Amino acid sequence: MNGPILVTGGTGTLGRLVVPRLLGPGRDVRVLTRYGRPALSHKSAPGTAPAPAQDGVTHLVGDLVKDQGVDAALEGVHTVLHLAGGPKGDDIAAHTLVRAAEAAGVRHLVFVSVIGAGDVPLGYFRAKHAAERAIAESAVPSTTLRAAQFHDLVLMVLEKTGRLPLVPVPSAMRLEPVETAEVADRLVELALGDPAGRVPDLAGPHVRPMADLTRAYLRARGRKRPLLPFRLPGAAGRAYRTGANLAGEGAERGRRTWESFLADRVG
Repeated sequence: MNGPILVTGGTGTLGRLVVPRLLGPGRDVRVLTRYGRPALSHKSAPGTAPAPAQDGVTHLVGDLVKDQGVDAALEGVHTVLHLAGGPKGDDIAAHTLVRAAEAAGVRHLVFVSVIGAGDVPLGYFRAKHAAERAIAESAVPSTTLRAAQFHDLVLMVLEKTGRLPLVPVPSAMRLEPVETAEVADRLVELALGDPAGRVPDLAGPHVRPMADLTRAYLRARGRKRPLLPFRLPGAAGRAYRTGANLAGEGAERGRRTWESFLADRVG
């Protein structure tokens, strides 16, 4: 693979691990972010590019949802890793990126999605599925990796609920959290290779009831809290009870367990 690499969401939880792994002799790595480098003013003009930082990464200011600065960021880019995401607007961002990538002649677009996209009837999953379709149906050769929930995300949720006197736990929910660094490694491998379409999902080593994950977290924090199981209602509840959010046969499995992650981050 030759030519510049652009990473959207390069300052996020996943992007901060992906970007350093892309660096190498003579490799041009760029990051598209809504606010530029942390040291930059939030008033930076969309599409402007400050001089490359000492870490060898150029940060560009742009917004995929608002379609600001995207065309300028993609000029001359060979490969895009689309990691940017949020609670809303992932489908809009993908359409913006596809349009600009087609116009710029991008050779490879790598997208990280979520296991259960298209099967779990929640807005976040629907938006990810719509983003997958926009990318797959575009003229840009692409690779899509669906990943399970990151350890970091599960921890963020439990840091909030774990402070309550009674810790609410969806009784039928099962997760297979995966180490963020392992997802980063796989994405870099895919980005440096040829477009491969939809590749096997990447999930954690074990399927775990949410109650088990919660108890392990509370032990790591040294807290004693009773759990309050509750039934998720509606179609979303049925989807989680049937395991629509879990990886199927043929998925790749990470190695790091939830307990190992907690020992480093919480213990």
